[in-house]
Amino acid sequence: MKILIINPNSDEEMTKVIERNARNFAKGEYEVDCITNETAPAFVTTYNDIAETMPGLKKIIEEKEKYYDAFVIACHSDPNLDLLKELCDKPVVGVGEASLKIASMLGHKFSIIMASDKGIPNKELLVRKYGLINSLASFAVANNGEGFNWQDQDNLILAAKKAIDEDMSEVIVLGCAGMGHVAGRMQEILHVPVLDGVTCALIIAVGLVKAGLSTSKVRRFKSLSK
Repeated sequence: MKILIINPNSDEEMTKVIERNARNFAKGEYEVDCITNETAPAFVTTYNDIAETMPGLKKIIEEKEKYYDAFVIACHSDPNLDLLKELCDKPVVGVGEASLKIASMLGHKFSIIMASDKGIPNKELLVRKYGLINSLASFAVANNGEGFNWQDQDNLILAAKKAIDEDMSEVIVLGCAGMGHVAGRMQEILHVPVLDGVTCALIIAVGLVKAGLSTSKVRRFKSLSK
């Protein structure tokens, strides 16, 4: 089995972190490759950022579909996920959708750790789209006032602890694909499930491939160009 993880942004360092975490999780049981969307912005926050990821994502899916069994879109905003599901006959899994739906299975309420408060409105709309707004405890911003560093473990842990103590959260969702490196340590410290979206997406993608399942093309995701 071969799975391609696509980083929708152009941050090569983030792609390396995602790839390392994904391969550690896969443990050689299936092949995992990662690719960067080189023509996209370095970070995906705004609607314009999402629009700018589209040409590169579309090109990657069209060129790589025949070589892989499933695809993971490694940005928690799930940019252009519906488009890619329409274009591709193989399973396409967004890390946002995967982590949020798994979070709803593991506890009564979950909190999403955010890089900044800028992305909260769009993230709330994403939670509503997936029908999980009643399971959302809060958004917790991991920012010390000096700008966010997605590799800053201490601020991630502090934000998550506050969500658990003050917002009654039972599950923590890491709201950026580049945060996955700290999930294990956070879970040990906080004693609640801490979800890395890439890991969640791999769990679902692998299961879909093994079961011979993919996106229904009867109506919503039917491509008129194929």
